[in-house]
Amino acid sequence: MNTEGFHAVIDDVTSNPVTVTVAFHVVPGREADFHSWGWAMLGASAQQQGFLGGGVLVDREAEWHVVYRFASEGAALAWENSDVRAQLDTRAAELARETGRRRVRGSKAWFDSQTLTPAPPTPPAKWKLWFVNMSAVFPPVLLFNLTVLPYLNNLNALFRTLLLCLSVTALVTWILMPRLQRFFRKWLYPPLQALRGRHKRRTA
Repeated sequence: MNTEGFHAVIDDVTSNPVTVTVAFHVVPGREADFHSWGWAMLGASAQQQGFLGGGVLVDREAEWHVVYRFASEGAALAWENSDVRAQLDTRAAELARETGRRRVRGSKAWFDSQTLTPAPPTPPAKWKLWFVNMSAVFPPVLLFNLTVLPYLNNLNALFRTLLLCLSVTALVTWILMPRLQRFFRKWLYPPLQALRGRHKRRTA
């Protein structure tokens, strides 16, 4: 058996650069959070030996791709099986659902993906965040002051305030804020919405 030729084939396979594209269906209203997660994941993968680059792409409504490239299949697998990657995947579970994964060896897929890679979105202005937060907090506070608190005058002020805070924060966290973020997302993240529009036209 020609062992030198066999080892040459193995070396070529393991050292050939590999580009991995992971597709995600993002929870509506969590696009900006997922975009930030994607770049945080790529920042962590940059610490892994053999990392060559990556990007976060969007090609149509709620369909996103995270692309990363390593110098070899072994380096890519080492990153994918690492504890850091597992922790990041756990964080992503509440933002998106993985819908597909593709691995390509060579350079063509990488150069194709680089033409689509967007820059991270600019965070919203603080006054916009203040407005959205106020829009979420003011209605339940007013409602509780008018309908509930008048019946709790005999209750200790500490417990009355605690009840108000618990009720308002629950409503804001699980009901009002997610809906307001979806409603105001084009206003909060206009560059991201413009990017999504360009990619939707491109795929059409």
